[in-house]
Order: sequence, then structure tokens, then C-alpha cells
Amino acid sequence: MHNKIPLEKYFENIKIKTGKTPTDFRKIAITKGFFENGKLKPKVKPGEVIAWLKKDFDLGHGHSLAIFHTFKELTD
Repeated sequence: MHNKIPLEKYFENIKIKTGKTPTDFRKIAITKGFFENGKLKPKVKPGEVIAWLKKDFDLGHGHSLAIFHTFKELTD
């Protein structure tokens, strides 16, 4: 048995802390240049996004990584 926390729980906690959803973060990430043609640029590394979310939104590593993974999954 493993203790994996569902991503939905991460997103609930992120919304409580920041007032933002993964889609809101994606919109901000687009303005920061992380996306091109509706997709995360291949050269963007998880550490870049994690550092940005920690600095600007005081998110922890796990929450930031969850947001990064949504960037890889969401498309226009």
C-alpha cells in the first residue's frame, strides 16, 4: 500500500493558499514565456517552474511540482 496524495487535494490546498487554480497558474506562466503555441516549451525544466512558484507564491516543492505536471498535460 502506498501513501500517494491525490492531485486534487494538492490543488484544493493551493487554491486555499493562493486563490489560484492550475489554469490560473498556466495563464501566468504563458505571460512569463514558459509556453509556446499553447504547449509548455520543451526547454522549460521543472526546477525553473518550481523556483518561480516558490518565490512568487510561497508554494512548497510538492505543490509546485504538481502545477508543473498540469502544464505538461494542459493544451489549448
